[in-house]
Amino acid sequence: MKPKVWLGGALPLVVGLLLALLFVQTGLPNPVLYVRISLSTAVLLTGLFTTILLTAALWQHFRQREQLARQKQELRAAAAEDRRRFLQRLDHELKNPLMAMRAGLANVSDGHDETTRQALDSINAQTVRLSQLTADLRKIAELETRPLEFTPVETGALLEELFELARDHPGSQGRKLTLTVPQAPWPLPPVLGDRDLLFLAIYNLLENALKYTAVTDAIELRAREDGRFVTVEVADTGPGIAAADQPYVWEELYRGDAARGASGSGLGLALVKAIVERHGGQVALSSRPGQGSLVILRLPTA
Repeated sequence: MKPKVWLGGALPLVVGLLLALLFVQTGLPNPVLYVRISLSTAVLLTGLFTTILLTAALWQHFRQREQLARQKQELRAAAAEDRRRFLQRLDHELKNPLMAMRAGLANVSDGHDETTRQALDSINAQTVRLSQLTADLRKIAELETRPLEFTPVETGALLEELFELARDHPGSQGRKLTLTVPQAPWPLPPVLGDRDLLFLAIYNLLENALKYTAVTDAIELRAREDGRFVTVEVADTGPGIAAADQPYVWEELYRGDAARGASGSGLGLALVKAIVERHGGQVALSSRPGQGSLVILRLPTA
């Protein structure tokens, strides 16, 4: 409790003690007062006084909790703003040098030996990867601040479109893809959101599953109604994610041991999390090394 609050509460007691000392030390008239009250009145006054004390204590308790919650929210907002500025600054610092590198590589003639051509191809591939990284950084930074216009999105139609796109993906060859969307006794309710962003989030999950699974592995896209939410799941029988890596997979640029040799920017799941949270939803992941992974998105219904 703050010192000012203690001083305010103790002030009447201090004034009373000072007046009592004044009466005793100065010899001022100090008549004895007698008050006659009934037992029921005394009980009532005691209850009233106790209620006032308890109410004051509870008010102070809730006031402190509210102040603490506000301080935590301000700290989170400040951290998010610092992070957004960092992402924007990083995007700006990387974009211009990469554009110059790609322009320079485009102007290099083809008259080189095989070793030089391979080196140039490798450099070009890395510049393309870094360009994609800066683009993803920009998406995350803008996503957390720009206003979004939400409309009802037909969940079933969205998932069917995503499933067809995943099935036509070059990486789907040999994999068993299945879509499970309930139709009876009623279809899935629509979710409230930005259709393009929701499409991007779920497609990122499907693309990850295609990237990390092997031929003959299974990938399932499924959804179900869950109270006021629609739960969308992407499951696979791929290599899984180590338990030590799982708490960090939603962070920007984090790549676990199993992902270090794969292409990508390391921003896919961070982007998914940012999109889902802007829609008022939640994300979760469950994985067992050697058995596969399950990513869960919960999106509010319209």
